[in-house]
Amino acid sequence: MPKLSDSMADAVIVRWLKSPGDAFARGEGLIEVETDKATVVYEAEAAGRLGSILVPEGATAAIGQPIATLAGGAGAPPAPARDPAGRVDATPVARRTAVELGVSLHDVTGTGPGGRITREDVQKAAGDAGEPPPAPAPAAAGRGDVRVVELTATQATIARRMAESATTIPTFTVSTDIDMSLIAELRRGARAEREDIPSLNDFVVKAAALALRQFPRFNASWVDGTVECYSRINVGVAVATDGALLVPVVFDADRKLLTQIAGDTRRLAEAARRRALQADDLRNGTFTVSNLGMYGVASFTAIIDLPQTAILAVGGVRRAPVENATGGVDFRDLMTVTLTCDHRVVYGADGAQFLSRLRELLERPLALTL
Repeated sequence: MPKLSDSMADAVIVRWLKSPGDAFARGEGLIEVETDKATVVYEAEAAGRLGSILVPEGATAAIGQPIATLAGGAGAPPAPARDPAGRVDATPVARRTAVELGVSLHDVTGTGPGGRITREDVQKAAGDAGEPPPAPAPAAAGRGDVRVVELTATQATIARRMAESATTIPTFTVSTDIDMSLIAELRRGARAEREDIPSLNDFVVKAAALALRQFPRFNASWVDGTVECYSRINVGVAVATDGALLVPVVFDADRKLLTQIAGDTRRLAEAARRRALQADDLRNGTFTVSNLGMYGVASFTAIIDLPQTAILAVGGVRRAPVENATGGVDFRDLMTVTLTCDHRVVYGADGAQFLSRLRELLERPLALTL
């Protein structure tokens, strides 16, 4: 199983595109894989012929775990029924049910994808042993019937990564309001001439990329007690999809024209919603922008996407009164942004300076359009 995204630990094989005995050329698709970020096609790195499949469709495999053999290669060991640590492959609900019913999972035959044990398998095993499954629990505390929703592989990995980020990174946040009136006016003027104009978020991505040039510690990662700073500025753009949050990457965002960034973000967002992102679209991000303004959210705090140092949370634009130089009041288009940072890499003053530069770029947007 290859590593197909930065945060991937394991993945589900959705579909084998070749059968045992089929020949394939370099670059041909071999399998569809559901990672923590998207469903992608893994392409052959060299020509060959498929020998045997060790991990069937619907089963999970860890990075580096053998999933198939090549014809003419060494004999294939039988596919293990359990992982190397001896852990039985069962759903979380099945594990809880086994504890409640006193059933050993080692004695249960799984009927789920790849032989995974489900709750129904455990209940059947308990019934076969002469122990009828318990009656449905009454509506405890007035909550009504319980419907258990199991996570997809993508959702489970997102949950694990977010918990890891929240519990292992010492974070701090800084916020500021940015006057987006000039950008709003630029977009209104351009809309009269063309439809494919850059979005507000495209302006934010470009401004963040230029600010990262000036503050390279935010374009970095904490790795084994050291700080790795990267020469390329690759901005991840969080995209909400049905049941998941994906973060495709705009590569070299500081070097691209605003129109190029707009084209990239449109393509990536559409591919993310169709679950058609390529593995390379999800790798090597160095900073992330997450925007919930389109949902009417004024401000929020985002969780850092490991192993990055910071993430920028962008709220919606709102009309608000602002005192002018003469003491009067003008109504301006204000947007609140919140920067969450890894305190091991940067400090509060660094965050304040980064946001100050970001605000300057967005409030004087001519440099962003060149």
